[in-house]
Amino acid sequence: MSNLLSIGVSGLNAAQVALNTVGNNISNASTPGYSRQTVVQSENISSSNGLYTIGSGVNVTAVQRAYSAFLTSAVWSSNSSMQGATTTNDLATTLNSALSASGNLQNALDSFYGSFSTLANTPGVTSSRQAALGSASSLATVFNTLGQQLSLQQSQINGQISTTVNSINSTASSIAALNTQISQAGSTAPNDLLDQRDALVQTLSGYLGVSTSTQPDGSISVYAANGQALVNGGNSYALSSGNNAYDPTRTDVFDSTGTDVSSKLSGGSLGALLNYRSSVLDNVQNQLGNAAVALSSSVNAQQAKGLNLSGAQGGAMFSVPSPVVLPSSANQGSASVSASISDVSQLGTSNYVLSYNGSAWQMQTTSGQSVALTSNPDGTLSAGGLTFSVSGSAKAGDSFEIQPTAQAATGLSVVMTDPNGIAAAAALVATPTSGNTGTGSIGSVTVQNASNPALLSSATLSFPSANSYQVTDSSGNVLASGSYAPGQTISANGWSVTPSGTPAAKDSFSIGANSNGLNDTSNALAMAGLADVGVLNGGSSSVVAAYGQLTTQIGTVGSQAQTNLTTQTSLYNQAVSSQQSVSGVNLDQEAASLVQYQQAYQASAQVISASQTIFASLITALQTT
Repeated sequence: MSNLLSIGVSGLNAAQVALNTVGNNISNASTPGYSRQTVVQSENISSSNGLYTIGSGVNVTAVQRAYSAFLTSAVWSSNSSMQGATTTNDLATTLNSALSASGNLQNALDSFYGSFSTLANTPGVTSSRQAALGSASSLATVFNTLGQQLSLQQSQINGQISTTVNSINSTASSIAALNTQISQAGSTAPNDLLDQRDALVQTLSGYLGVSTSTQPDGSISVYAANGQALVNGGNSYALSSGNNAYDPTRTDVFDSTGTDVSSKLSGGSLGALLNYRSSVLDNVQNQLGNAAVALSSSVNAQQAKGLNLSGAQGGAMFSVPSPVVLPSSANQGSASVSASISDVSQLGTSNYVLSYNGSAWQMQTTSGQSVALTSNPDGTLSAGGLTFSVSGSAKAGDSFEIQPTAQAATGLSVVMTDPNGIAAAAALVATPTSGNTGTGSIGSVTVQNASNPALLSSATLSFPSANSYQVTDSSGNVLASGSYAPGQTISANGWSVTPSGTPAAKDSFSIGANSNGLNDTSNALAMAGLADVGVLNGGSSSVVAAYGQLTTQIGTVGSQAQTNLTTQTSLYNQAVSSQQSVSGVNLDQEAASLVQYQQAYQASAQVISASQTIFASLITALQTT
């Protein structure tokens, strides 16, 4: 009787555990991160009387999670990619919105260059000059606003990096605490702790790409994509955010040893923030800055090639900040570096690091690509359209970050305040001598070097013979001479001319400052034509074309970000679906199991009841005998 009773009790207990487990599954069917649990039963060791064996009931050996390490790892990986894609798409959307909300730079450029066409068509009309200067101010404002929007996004990304690093550290610390509890529980670690830990790892994977390794004591080690340990057993290793070594306004990420790992982290929202900042936002800032520098340089250069309403050589209309030079916080020497733009057409879209190795200076982009440096006779260095001047004494390892145009758009300003300062007239004119007998003529005088101090000085171009020329100043000094052939360009005092036709021997031309500046607007037409003149990319791209390329690039970034988000979301949903097919709770299945274990419980209760009835009958029989 006692064996039958124990068998019934074991079945009753097993059914009760199973019912509790099924009930727990049903209760947590909608709980994020919950893994379905199942009861593992085994037959109790049977007893034998030598002739046969009789079963001894059932034993519950474990309550296991329905779990696949492979599928769970796939969910973590796809979650990291999806969160990274989400962050990138949000940033790209913000960038596109900033571009449209800050004013249409294309319209401002068209209006600016168009205002010089209007000025050229209305010589002597003061309002045309005022409108041209007003268009310049409006254009500078649009550049400023765009630059400020990009700077604002830089600041926002800095804040997001700091917040994300704090979240990573908090999550890693929680995982380490659960590791301790799980390892202390040994082989009977509660399933809820394992689920909680998996959920935390998934949360962590949303911040940063991670990999995991399970240890013999049941704990897991978690590593960042660069191999940096974030969790090892009960210990977590905090990342930190702090100032960039060069730029104190820029936030970088450091590992537990204080090493900057910003360029080595990938995946998740933090990896997306760092990657977007270095590969998209920095590039966009520099491209916009290049356009601002090209605008200022080309317009100011053309201004210097003409005369203003007072008959003086034109002055600068725009101003842009000089390249920013930031010393490393680790510098030990006393050296300082200044930089200037020497060739706008050679400007790239990179920032640079200029470093001293103990014997020579070297340069590379901030992404690590080497850049050839040229030593100039005056002791300066040149590379990428920039010229560097070094003073003081550098020590090995000292370095400086160069940002050629990052602040140019924000700092672009109009320095001309008087509309009469617009140099609408050509600086020089060529006038044929009245006694010329040949067919030679000079249509216009091209200014090649506006900084030549003798540019506006009077000069005479004469042809002693049909195949020779001579340029003399007002005192008769010979400035240039040589043989001449039709179509040949002749230069002196920073100007050049290309006579057409055939000058005869003894023919001559007077070349000097334009005295008809009030009515001449040829230089205004030249400034209007700057809209189509190549200034950037080796002289192949105008300011208008460069901005068009920038808007196309930003649009492409936004489109790619949206497409990638759609793809990564689909992959994540597939990974979750696969994982849930193993670990998720199926309510129909649990309902069936509930009926099954309920019946088992009732049957076991009947076994116990039968055992009690038989035992009671036996006692009664013994008492009546």
